[in-house]
Amino acid sequence: MSMLDQRGVPVSTGNRASLARYEEALELFHGYFGNPLAVIDAAIAEDPHFIMGHCLRAGMLITAGEKALLPAIRQSNDAAAALSHRANDRERRHIAAARAWLDGDYERAVAQYGDILIGHPRDAVALQIAHIGDFLLGQSRRLCDRVGRVLPAWDASVAGYGYVLGMHAFGLEENARYDDAEAAGRRALELNRRDPWAVHAVAHVMEMQGRLDDGIEWLTRREADWAPDNGFAFHNWWHLALYHLERGEFGRVLELYDTRIRPQSSAVVLEMIDATSMLWRLHLRGVDTGDRWRELADAWEPLAQDAYLAFNDMHAMMSFVAAGRDDAADRLLASMESTARGTNAMMTREVGLPACRAVRAFGDGDFARAIALLRSACPVAHRFGGSHAQRDVLSRTLLEAAIRAGDSHLTRELAAERHRRKPATPFSRELWQRWLSSSARQAA
Repeated sequence: MSMLDQRGVPVSTGNRASLARYEEALELFHGYFGNPLAVIDAAIAEDPHFIMGHCLRAGMLITAGEKALLPAIRQSNDAAAALSHRANDRERRHIAAARAWLDGDYERAVAQYGDILIGHPRDAVALQIAHIGDFLLGQSRRLCDRVGRVLPAWDASVAGYGYVLGMHAFGLEENARYDDAEAAGRRALELNRRDPWAVHAVAHVMEMQGRLDDGIEWLTRREADWAPDNGFAFHNWWHLALYHLERGEFGRVLELYDTRIRPQSSAVVLEMIDATSMLWRLHLRGVDTGDRWRELADAWEPLAQDAYLAFNDMHAMMSFVAAGRDDAADRLLASMESTARGTNAMMTREVGLPACRAVRAFGDGDFARAIALLRSACPVAHRFGGSHAQRDVLSRTLLEAAIRAGDSHLTRELAAERHRRKPATPFSRELWQRWLSSSARQAA
């Protein structure tokens, strides 16, 4: 039996209660509010034969980017596959896409989710999973184009249109179309003020343009919209901390770390990534972060041999180096070299291993080696996922390595590049002054 969801997409169920819960879970998934997994579990309990319920559950778990969730993804995908004889073609393609992810072929999985949109441009599940997949794989162009291609099929009369605009805003930002991105993000928020992804997209624009005061005002003024009961809030808090870091307000950064970004120990990988990234940036600035690295390294150690996503591994390496966990760092490198498979093998080979070896060399004080590795990794860093703002941690590490190595020519080049992109920020001016002072000392 078939029904249509709120966007007019066919769904193989005749259970209206399950479909209503599915729509509720999808809304929460789009906005990262509440507990969408619990809601979709309730929909499946209502109708165990609800194929798209199983598919949505698998997709939600895929977007978390955690190896520990693979058994749960497999369970949902197997449940859907067992019902494939009752499924329509679109649902069978969801099943195949999740299976490709489980096989380690992330590129094929994301492509298959994206291909569903060709015939079903209002498939909100496929769209969000493909969008997050493009982010995880560093497919900046697709982050923009994939959403742009389906936009003509959406308008304000279609449920979830604001979320689609928010996704498009982020894709535009990652392609340096900042004015268009900000306009799309603001339009999304006119339709739905509680869209943390749209808030996040505009925050990215302000970060990339060095609009620190605007960014701080943007996030703090809208806090009541994106922060309460939101699973994505830690990342928007991270963006707020980035602005304060750029202004040299380290006390405020640590306060945000302790109360918002990492208020308690957590094994959620996305949260661990942001916490690590912020502490490493402080580490590069010579800020005393107390005992915070120990707790973070403890959380990363069970994942040291995952070799699941190279982007995760790089952050694990930062925590091990900063905390002095040489054994864990060795295990991480060995696992990356021998265990990485599928799409992640490419990401690991091209970016993950050079980046991790560079971080290790930096920690050992071998700045020349860190520089050599990072100069090859930074230009292709998009290949292992993340955003421009997140990958900037590698550029910052390269710059600090150049300064500590006494390489005045490279320091000048990198400082000039940052000063050109963000001339008004205190950090850019500080770097430029550090280079001028160093050059003056050498000349004397």
